[in-house]
Amino acid sequence: MNPSKRISALFTAALGIVAASAVVLPVHAQKFPERPVRILVPLAAGGSVDTVARSLSQGLSESFGQSVIVDNRPGAGSQVALEILAGADPSGHTLVMISATSVVHPLLYKSRFDVVRDFSPVLQVTQQGYNMVVNPAVPAKTALELVAYLKANPGKLNYSSSGIGSLIHMSGELFKIATGTQMTHVPYKGMGAAYADLIGGQVQVGFPTIISSVPHVRAGRLRSLAVTPGKRVPALPNVPTFAEAGIKGVVVTNWYGIIAPKKTPKPVIDRIAADAGKAMQDPEMIKRLLADGSEAMVGTPQQFGDLIQSETKLWSGVIKKAGIKGEGD
Repeated sequence: MNPSKRISALFTAALGIVAASAVVLPVHAQKFPERPVRILVPLAAGGSVDTVARSLSQGLSESFGQSVIVDNRPGAGSQVALEILAGADPSGHTLVMISATSVVHPLLYKSRFDVVRDFSPVLQVTQQGYNMVVNPAVPAKTALELVAYLKANPGKLNYSSSGIGSLIHMSGELFKIATGTQMTHVPYKGMGAAYADLIGGQVQVGFPTIISSVPHVRAGRLRSLAVTPGKRVPALPNVPTFAEAGIKGVVVTNWYGIIAPKKTPKPVIDRIAADAGKAMQDPEMIKRLLADGSEAMVGTPQQFGDLIQSETKLWSGVIKKAGIKGEGD
C-alpha cells in the first residue's frame, strides 16, 4: 500500500473510532442506572437534609428500578462527602445532596473544591426562608422602624446566629449591608441556645428559619418584622417580604440540591433531574416538606447551576464587605 493510501485508510479508521465513541455515551446513558445509586449526605442522620434525601431516595428507587442508598458522611463542612464525590466515576451512580452552606463554607475556609468548577449540578429540590424577629422589648414594629432605631443607636443591639458562616449569620450581614446599619453578631452552637437568649433578651434580633420561629411568634415571645424569601409564606401570611417592607436587596433562601461528579454525561444528568423532579412533586413529599417549612422546587440542571453561581457571587461579596473570617482564621 502506498503512503497516501495508507494515510487515507488510517484516517478513515480514526473517523470510525470517533464515530463509535460518539454513540457509546448516549447508549450507556440510556442504560442508567446499572447498579444501586448512592446519595451522600454531608451531615449526620436525622437532620432536615438527611430527611429530604431519604424521602427522595424512595421516589428515585421506584423510577430507577434500583436501590437508592443514603450514605451519611458528615465532617469538615461537607468536604468529606465532596472528596468522595470527586473521586467517584462520572456515571451518575454517586451523588451528593448539598445545601446553600456548601457554597458559603469554601468561601470562608480553605477548600480544594469549588462547587461550580468541580461538580455538575443536577437539580435544586427544596428551599426554605428565614424570619427576621426581634425581642418584644425592641421598640420597633416594622422593619423600617428597626432600621431607624439601629441608625439612631449604632451597635447597641446584638443579633444571634447558629454559627459563623451559617445562612442565618449571612442573612444578618446582608441586612446590615443593605440598610447601612450596625449590629453585633453573637454566634451560638445551634439555635437552641440562640433562641433561649433571644427570648430572654440577651440578644435582641435574629434571623431563624421560618418554621422554627412560628411558635415563638404566635405565642408573643418574639415579633416578626419581615421574611427573607421573595414572596410571602403561608405560615406567616401577614408578615411582609423585605421588599414589601421597604428594604431592597435582602432575599435569602436555604436550598437543598443534588450534584454529580464532573463529566457525568448530560443524558444521565437529565434523567436524574427528571426523575427527582417527579419525586419532589409527589403529594406526600410536598406534605412532608410543608411540615418542615420547605417547598419543593422543580427546575433544570442549568437553573440549578445558575443558582449556585449567583449564590457564590452574592455571598463572596457579603463576606468581603463585612470582613467575615472563618473560625480559627
